[in-house]
Amino acid sequence: MLQFLHRLHADERGATAIEYGLIVSLIFVTAIAGIVAMGGEVDVLFNTIETEVSTVMASSN
Repeated sequence: MLQFLHRLHADERGATAIEYGLIVSLIFVTAIAGIVAMGGEVDVLFNTIETEVSTVMASSN
């Protein structure tokens, strides 16, 4: 029983999995924050492109 507890204490696989999970969640949160921060600018860009395309299409008809 004592050997089992010693091996359980020495096993670091769970700690490594938790560390990887924290790294992935940090990357995810950072990506979401970047998308939210740039969301308004991207919307304006797409609206500008839509207006330009509509203008070109209207003038070619």
